[in-house]
Amino acid sequence: MDLGLTGKRALVLSSSRGLGRGIAESLAAEGANVVLTARSEDKLKAAADAINARGKGRASYIAADLAADVPGVHAKAVEALGGPIDILISNTGGPPAGTALSVKPEAWTPQFQAMVLPVFTLAGLVLPDMQKNGFGRIVIVASSGVIQPIPNLVMSNALRSSILGWAKTLSAEVAKDGITVNMILPGRIETDRTGELDEANAKRLGKTKDEVAAASVAQIPAGRYGEVREFGDVACFLASERAGYVTGSMIRVDGGATRSV
Repeated sequence: MDLGLTGKRALVLSSSRGLGRGIAESLAAEGANVVLTARSEDKLKAAADAINARGKGRASYIAADLAADVPGVHAKAVEALGGPIDILISNTGGPPAGTALSVKPEAWTPQFQAMVLPVFTLAGLVLPDMQKNGFGRIVIVASSGVIQPIPNLVMSNALRSSILGWAKTLSAEVAKDGITVNMILPGRIETDRTGELDEANAKRLGKTKDEVAAASVAQIPAGRYGEVREFGDVACFLASERAGYVTGSMIRVDGGATRSV
């Protein structure tokens, strides 16, 4: 199947590693040109070099703190891609683990500014060109916690749910312009972040990391953690021309772990 991604211009946030990098790799493999972003230039260069070594789509990168300068990142991405952004992959880092009773009131605002506000702001910058061109894809990486709250991740559950309400509203407003807005919800995907969460839960529960991971796997019908490549390929389809009639949706990539219908 030709996904129609050859030559498309994509900005992929938080993409030096993990899910963001996986999405960038899938897009580039289908011929899209991608700009990676993160704060670590060394990791970004390594990721971009790996993508470019495989050929087809090309990768460049911007080392920056997105929350500190969203307009600057957008302008640099347009320059690097040689034109307006066709595909925005909104992927932001997760907040610290914690329970609803343990998180202090003053902790909420900085996390909102770091992982939610940049998503809203950047969409506002890319949408005018998408509307003008009659094509656009916004794919937001969230979490299965927006459907089934995850214990000890209250900040992620709450803040990502605010993005969910915004994205569903936006999707209805721009669908007529050939723009789709979807959320992709990872379950337990094998990444550094997943390992960090397993460590945090192990400490909280007085267990080993391996015990926590085994308990998680036991709750997943697929019987394993997902692979980054599997997640990246689903996001790649949502960003493609072939997914033009999919919008306002939440796509789960969780091995069947989320129990709700």
